[in-house]
Amino acid sequence: MGDLDRRKFDRSNTLNLVDYVILREDGSAVSRGMGRTRNVSVDGLLLETHRPLTEGQVVLITLGLKDETVQVRGRVMHQDAPVSRSGEARYCAGVKFTDLNKEGSEVLKKYILALKNPADK
Repeated sequence: MGDLDRRKFDRSNTLNLVDYVILREDGSAVSRGMGRTRNVSVDGLLLETHRPLTEGQVVLITLGLKDETVQVRGRVMHQDAPVSRSGEARYCAGVKFTDLNKEGSEVLKKYILALKNPADK
């Protein structure tokens, strides 16, 4: 897979529920949905949803990480072909973070570190 070769940061496998909002260019909401992360790194994540996202779309994602939430803005970099699970189509989109404040970045780094070192949880 070519995407693996271009990654700057390791991805940690995880399954977290997320709330996401698809945004227009002006920042207003187009639609909202629930999904889950398949993996996460300090610069992006793989988002599994019930509906396809489009490359280039801007999404606002709220991640629940342990007892904290982090809100990140990102851009859909790629959309994988749908996979059927239990008769339902699931879509996975690679999202690159474009806006993550310092506090959110620190929470995300702690979370990723805990995924890599389960004894530290």
